[in-house]
Amino acid sequence: MRILLTNDDGIDSVGLHVLARAMRPFGEVVIAAPDREFSGAGAALGALHLIKPEVHRASVDGIDEAWAVTGPPALCVMFARLGAFGEPFDLVVSGINPGVNVGRSVYHSGTVGAALTARNGLVSGIAVSQAVTGFGVEGQGWDEMLVGQKWESAADVAATFVEGFVSNMPAKPVVVNINVPNKDVDDMKGWRLGRIGHEPPRRMSTAVLEPKTGHDGSYYVRMQWGEAVELPSDTDGGLVENDYVSVSYLSAIGHDERLDTGMAEAGLTALFDR
Repeated sequence: MRILLTNDDGIDSVGLHVLARAMRPFGEVVIAAPDREFSGAGAALGALHLIKPEVHRASVDGIDEAWAVTGPPALCVMFARLGAFGEPFDLVVSGINPGVNVGRSVYHSGTVGAALTARNGLVSGIAVSQAVTGFGVEGQGWDEMLVGQKWESAADVAATFVEGFVSNMPAKPVVVNINVPNKDVDDMKGWRLGRIGHEPPRRMSTAVLEPKTGHDGSYYVRMQWGEAVELPSDTDGGLVENDYVSVSYLSAIGHDERLDTGMAEAGLTALFDR
């Protein structure tokens, strides 16, 4: 069993290191993570003809092989799939992300994007995120929020899940999104399957253009954050708010049958019937 570890917070993230060491009992662990932060990158690869990606050896305590990649986490996963880091991987584990990736933040999360990219290469991906105390926004947590972060709790949850997962691998690749409260395991209420909600616990509320002095036609974007919101208790975010671990299995993007786009389709028919 070969397990690729990655994240969107960069090769120096404590959460990545703790999670990687927690995966060692289950197979050969290799880290390939961005050389800097790529929070919010989703499943982006970047402009491949412009970024001229590089990889550099890195040192992580307890891990024999680690690489820093000059690109986002999805690119790390794609390079691994193409053989840049040796033999094929059986599983991709991404995290531990500081800040829960719930609701709409799953669309933007680089942590989740790595797991989605793994499934695109027919490998299962598990994304692991943890709540931050106080002020996480849109699935992201800043350094000053991480004092006292209980990384080991999220790693214990992930290791327990992965132990069962690898003992009976799914027949088809799956994306698992695990979100963990920032508590000791003994203080959590348990775990639940969580439906994907809409809102994150705290969101960006406004974006206002402010003129940039001396630069006609240029503006700063001044962002403001909304207050923390109480989420429906059966959603992924609501479960974490109520001290449960949330486990969600993310569906693949596919065609959605529609009955309300007839006029648009009729326009295309007319275009090609001329």
